[in-house]
Amino acid sequence: MSVGDWTLPEVELLRGKGSPVALHTGEGGKRAVRLELGAGETLDDFGVKESALLLVLEGTVRVEAGDESLDGDAGALFHLDPDERRWVTSEGGARLLLLLPP
Repeated sequence: MSVGDWTLPEVELLRGKGSPVALHTGEGGKRAVRLELGAGETLDDFGVKESALLLVLEGTVRVEAGDESLDGDAGALFHLDPDERRWVTSEGGARLLLLLPP
């Protein structure tokens, strides 16, 4: 058995739009990706081929898809449908965890 662990606030990120860091990649394509949006940044026209979960670790975000718009702060968990285009914005900056199942 193998166990991995991460202290998410301590994971070093490359600065820049989205700043993705793959924490884990497993069989069948499952992934855990840590993202950071700076103040006023947008992860635009973002989509995934599979359904996914987006967890707000710190800060606040607005997730927009089609005609829907939802706001969330630390602790908010969003379910993202597959093949749907969306935008994730943050006025004050946010740290995020994207979980992609196989």
